[in-house]
Amino acid sequence: MKKDLTIAEAQAQVDEWIKTIGVRYFNELTNMTILTEEVGELARIMARKYGEQSFKESDKGAELGDEMADVLWVLICLANQTGVDLTEALQKNIEKKTKRDKDRHKDNEKLK
Repeated sequence: MKKDLTIAEAQAQVDEWIKTIGVRYFNELTNMTILTEEVGELARIMARKYGEQSFKESDKGAELGDEMADVLWVLICLANQTGVDLTEALQKNIEKKTKRDKDRHKDNEKLK
């Protein structure tokens, strides 16, 4: 049975993997560049699966979930390197969006 993974547990697991298997973190600027690259790979699959672009031979076998996990992995690395608690940051972000946008979207005629 698959165990649910909290964000804090994910941050700890990535940190442990980096320190035991990955040797060390790439520096923050390198990881930012890798994050951009991974988002691009995700965008490529999204454009082919949900957009008008057709799959290239090199795209075959790419899985959306795996591409999203690559993005999450590097984001977690950046959070670990910069001392960001993603659980706390996400909770604060949800609160901010809730306060700021509580009426914004329901009053948007484009969404009705």
